[in-house]
Amino acid sequence: MSGDGQADLTELWHQHWPHCPPVGYKIRDPYRDVWVRFHSLPESKRYPEDESEYTVVLERYNTVLDELFAGADVYVITPTWTTEAEVPSVKPGTGYWQSLLVEDDPDPEFRTYCHLSAARRPWQRGCVDDLLRGTADDKVAGILITDTRMQRIHHPYDGGADVFLTTSDERDQMRDRHADWLSSHPSGL
Repeated sequence: MSGDGQADLTELWHQHWPHCPPVGYKIRDPYRDVWVRFHSLPESKRYPEDESEYTVVLERYNTVLDELFAGADVYVITPTWTTEAEVPSVKPGTGYWQSLLVEDDPDPEFRTYCHLSAARRPWQRGCVDDLLRGTADDKVAGILITDTRMQRIHHPYDGGADVFLTTSDERDQMRDRHADWLSSHPSGL
């Protein structure tokens, strides 16, 4: 990704999500008014144990992703977590976007950096199933999938997905469509 592309993504992020960095677990608190969490399996089961459960997990992830992004391009943002400020080599097909100091500590061994890459691709159901399956198995973490204007975010995690929409009304409509995928916990977690 060129320097201009990096700056454009950063500007888009700051326009829509100015109160936090593009780190999935940090978005929920400042944006609770547009946030909803969906669980990946019935009864809030966290991890799939067989292929039938992986089918349910991928179906739920892809149903929400289709509702958010069908017919559009998306950015798939992948983090690489390190204790080094130096940018690690990135996977082919991804473009380095930015690095963030996520945990600042006086001891350099305890500092945590998040190096973000962003790949633009047309959304097609199943096009990120490898990442989603890795997320379901807790082998991949911190993925963000967003439209190219960065107005809507899908942040899968092992056990479900946090979804951030443009308005609380839009959030409520999506939440109501998939009410049986919600947590029974009052906080929505």
